[in-house]
Amino acid sequence: MPVPWFFLSLALGRNPVVLSLERVVGPQDTARCSPGLSCHLWDGDVLCLPGSLVSAPGPVLVPTGLQTELVLRCYKDTDCDLCVRVDIHLAVHGYWEEPEDEEEFGIAEDPAIEEPRNASLQAHVVLSFQAYPTARCVLLEVQVPAALVQPGQSVGSVVFECFEAALGAEVRIWSYTQPRYQKELNLTQQLPDGNDVHLVVDIPEDQRFGLSLYWNQVPGPAKPWWHRNLTGPQTITLNHTDLVPCLCIQVWRLEPDSVRTSICPFREDPRAHRNLWRAAQLQLLPPRAWRLDAPCSLPAEATLCWQAPDGGPCQPLVPPLPRENVTVNKALEFPLLKGHPNICVQVSTWEKQELQECLWADSLGPLKDDMLLVETRGPQDNRSLCALEPSGCTPLLSRASTRAARLGGPLLQDVQSGQCLQLWDGDLGALWACPMEKYIHRRWALVWMACLLLAAVLFLLLLLKKNHVKAAARSRAALLLYSADDAGFERLVGALASALFQLPLRVAVDLWSRRELSAQGPLAWFHAQRRQTLQEGGVVVLLFSPGAVALCREWLQDATSAPGAHGPHDAFAASLSCLLPDFLQGRAPGRYVGAYFDRLLSPDAVPALFRSVPVFSLPSQLPEFLGTLQGPAAPHPWRLAERAEQVSRALQPALDSCFRAPGTGRGMGPEVQDGDASGWLAWGDAMAHGLLPLAVARAPPPGLQSRRRAHVLRSRRQRRR
Repeated sequence: MPVPWFFLSLALGRNPVVLSLERVVGPQDTARCSPGLSCHLWDGDVLCLPGSLVSAPGPVLVPTGLQTELVLRCYKDTDCDLCVRVDIHLAVHGYWEEPEDEEEFGIAEDPAIEEPRNASLQAHVVLSFQAYPTARCVLLEVQVPAALVQPGQSVGSVVFECFEAALGAEVRIWSYTQPRYQKELNLTQQLPDGNDVHLVVDIPEDQRFGLSLYWNQVPGPAKPWWHRNLTGPQTITLNHTDLVPCLCIQVWRLEPDSVRTSICPFREDPRAHRNLWRAAQLQLLPPRAWRLDAPCSLPAEATLCWQAPDGGPCQPLVPPLPRENVTVNKALEFPLLKGHPNICVQVSTWEKQELQECLWADSLGPLKDDMLLVETRGPQDNRSLCALEPSGCTPLLSRASTRAARLGGPLLQDVQSGQCLQLWDGDLGALWACPMEKYIHRRWALVWMACLLLAAVLFLLLLLKKNHVKAAARSRAALLLYSADDAGFERLVGALASALFQLPLRVAVDLWSRRELSAQGPLAWFHAQRRQTLQEGGVVVLLFSPGAVALCREWLQDATSAPGAHGPHDAFAASLSCLLPDFLQGRAPGRYVGAYFDRLLSPDAVPALFRSVPVFSLPSQLPEFLGTLQGPAAPHPWRLAERAEQVSRALQPALDSCFRAPGTGRGMGPEVQDGDASGWLAWGDAMAHGLLPLAVARAPPPGLQSRRRAHVLRSRRQRRR
């Protein structure tokens, strides 16, 4: 989150100054070291694995101290986050061990052994940082030249900037080397809260000093706000909302003739200016004066405006009333004869409006629906009246389509008869507030008559639609799934779906959703329809045919491989992967219903797995089938019989065209020969009963398969036409 103000460090000396928190620009972490050392920050974070203590082979570089400093990491001028800068102090630890035989016998040192003692030292320093919910570890590579390697002596420091942290967080920092030659250093620090500002007065202990906070108002003398005599060092906590541009700080020693130093660090801070506008208040002073109260001066202008009760923008009364500069904490007179609750004061800068207050709202009541008339006076006593509306000032005697134009004549009579309140009178014109209650009452009478007429019409419409609404409320959802064996069977399914839709049932079938099937694909379409149907308490209807039974047998006998390619709209083949688990796991009862047509399939042809739910023969068992579909809302048995008869009559033409009648040459589908139909039915029944071997069951006989493929192609051409 953006950081407001945190620390102002006051250093009291011969030349006391006030320093703001240092800013670091850019998101990259950096490292720098003291003169004589070289350091490098590894890219990216590393794992925080201190490891076990090991013995130093000689002089090694180790961290000896940690110091932190708070800075601001800024990405833009006003987008800054709190950041912790860490300073790691380093020293040389350990000595070179002298060989015992050299000391005893005086043997000269080997130059190869002497060389490491005169070499530079290098260390990998790990810096670990934790501040919930952040945890980081960085690796610093530091090298010390041989000239600075003195056992037990400090060699300098390396600075890492920086770890970002949240306001008020507790941070923990560890430092150690890899490998680790000593116990790791650690430091815990509590960061300041975001609602506070801390003034850190850096003064030696027992040094007495004075500290004063005041508002430097221009014009006018300084206004004291806070004063204390203190003993250093001190930290003073302020709320960040108290900071305004004119807030200044003064500090001095409590000694005779001491120099007082003042600074105003928030003069250019945009957040301090926002605090100033939040603290500013407009007040009404009886009888017709007002005042802007604020701790600092404001470069703003004030004007009067008219606020309509409809919540639109407040319309400035310029002309005839001019703008004027605002002087804070000073009473200003309203150039009005009388007050009105709709007259407000706007205070704005050159950038935008900052304050608006309808000062008479408390004493004169809420806003009124009055019409403000502006009278303009020209040379030779020429006068004109217009009404102030959101679209502008509308002349009273005009042909505009506004309320003021429609009531122009009556409003002019109200002004002449003294029924309007005069708010202002000057050389350039006048302002009048005319009540609109009597016109509103007339309008409301017409509105009430229109509302009564509308209510009567709506009541009649509700009566007419009552039965339809009740039927729609009782209707149940049904999803029909079938295998598209041929065009004749599809027409039969379409006839069944249309007949069920008239019961009424809310029927979903892929025949009516070709566009959605092409866009989503059969599997996605089936998933969506099945989920919606079951969530609404509906039922999924499985229409079995020879093709459907063959697909089911194929899935049941060879579950490891999906069926062959099917048409782009074959929802039945796509749905098997979701249907079969419901039946295998016992979730199908109550959610699925089976059905088949009498002359197309025998009762035993339906696979045993699907007989765990009711399976009906159509049209012979239509009453039971309809009763199951409609569920608890099913009508009486005599009513079910009537509806079954209606459905049977609707199915009869499709049944006649789908199945060959005795003595005719037509088969089960359009342009299919008699032998083809009988062969297909025989193959379907044999497949359904499992009488064909698996290799044969996966496809019809070769001659029948080619003739059926030709039939499918002809059917598709007919659909395109």
